[in-house]
Amino acid sequence: MTHLRALVPSILPLRLEGVGYAVGGKPLLSDVSLTVEPGRRLVVLGSNGAGKSLLLRLCHGLIAPTSGRCLWADGSPRPEAQAMVFQRPILLRRSVAANIEYPLALRGLSQADRRQALARTIERFGLGAMADRPARLLSGGEQQRLALARAWAMRPEVLFLDEPTSALDPSATRIIEEMIESFSAEGITIVLTTHNLGQARRLAEDVAFLHRGRLTEQGAAATFFAGPKTPEARAFLAGDLIW
Repeated sequence: MTHLRALVPSILPLRLEGVGYAVGGKPLLSDVSLTVEPGRRLVVLGSNGAGKSLLLRLCHGLIAPTSGRCLWADGSPRPEAQAMVFQRPILLRRSVAANIEYPLALRGLSQADRRQALARTIERFGLGAMADRPARLLSGGEQQRLALARAWAMRPEVLFLDEPTSALDPSATRIIEEMIESFSAEGITIVLTTHNLGQARRLAEDVAFLHRGRLTEQGAAATFFAGPKTPEARAFLAGDLIW
């Protein structure tokens, strides 16, 4: 797949330097320093409340850090070079096709280019049979597949995924994982949060482990899973409850 983004400087790597986020003086994320490398699949792990979703929102620019900074390689976050898919997909009260085409219109694509991109996306992800159906009446797995297809249509350089399969059955989960792997094969950088260790082992190339709002480990997935350095990470991998 040829990306228009190849014609402009890359926004990656993304460097987080001492990033923190506090509400009412209470720190929810503290002193996180992390690099998102281009073309990699980074999985963010940690127990509930560790700060995984918050970290993704900070990276994507949905909220600003209260300390530290997020630095993109070309100095700009360039929203058009990023996309994010949430645990519960945000879909318009429109058809499947309209959900794909509308963001392209907001991007400023001509009608001809939008139609071409829509047709390519529907064919790529096998959405033809449901193209005219109301998006919000789809099953959970179908909605997530649509959300990912819509993100792909926007030609992002980096895709943030917040627990994209947490509410799905194994069959739907496998479809979503196959989509993520195909995106990665096309050169899209993936940053994914999950509490599913099996999924993390299948998808991760790099791992960042959060505990109580702090980044306690980061590095290659193979190294992390073979021998985590901290007791919190070891307990997490063993399936123990950690607080």
